[in-house]
Amino acid sequence: MAFIISEECAACGACANECPAGAIHEGDIYIINPEECVECGTCVDACPAGAISEQ
Repeated sequence: MAFIISEECAACGACANECPAGAIHEGDIYIINPEECVECGTCVDACPAGAISEQ
């Protein structure tokens, strides 16, 4: 199950910097491409806003 980033995203980029698969991309808020996500959960721990959860 892939992870999603909610509207609480502060667009700080911490999650993208930590993602080993490069699955997180910048937009108005960051988004996780489910096709690239390896479901490791690293982004959840990296997010200071707590904006990432399992879909």
